[in-house]
Amino acid sequence: MNKYQRYFSYLTTIFLVVFLTGCSFSHSSKSISKSLKGSSGSVSSIVSSPSNSSKTGAEYQHDIEDYTHAYVKSTTENYASFQKGLTDIADSHGVVDWENDSTTFNAIGKGLKKANVEGVSYETYKKNLTGSDETKMQDIQEGYDSE
Repeated sequence: MNKYQRYFSYLTTIFLVVFLTGCSFSHSSKSISKSLKGSSGSVSSIVSSPSNSSKTGAEYQHDIEDYTHAYVKSTTENYASFQKGLTDIADSHGVVDWENDSTTFNAIGKGLKKANVEGVSYETYKKNLTGSDETKMQDIQEGYDSE
């Protein structure tokens, strides 16, 4: 065996070890992810669990409600800046995943009601603020109806 063949043999062996180790890691991480999903809904819910108590806090809901009310009254209709503001409020309360949190959208509904948004304007806000996601729109509706 000449030195090039030996070199190629070493590289092939190293490649195989790295490849097989990577596949093993990938398979293991998928298994862990599946087991976590089965136990509590999703991996993100476990990661965000420390913030679950603050997510449902009245202060967080009130801040989202007031922010929504002020946003609607400002008539800027800049949804990107609205979402940035929601992110800032969520961060200040330790809420990790506000985009998938029903409490957040419920509070948005309360804020829309507080701002006296009705009819076509209400439906437009609801669709634009949720990206037409049916579940999120339902959460907004529940908040709106609760006021």
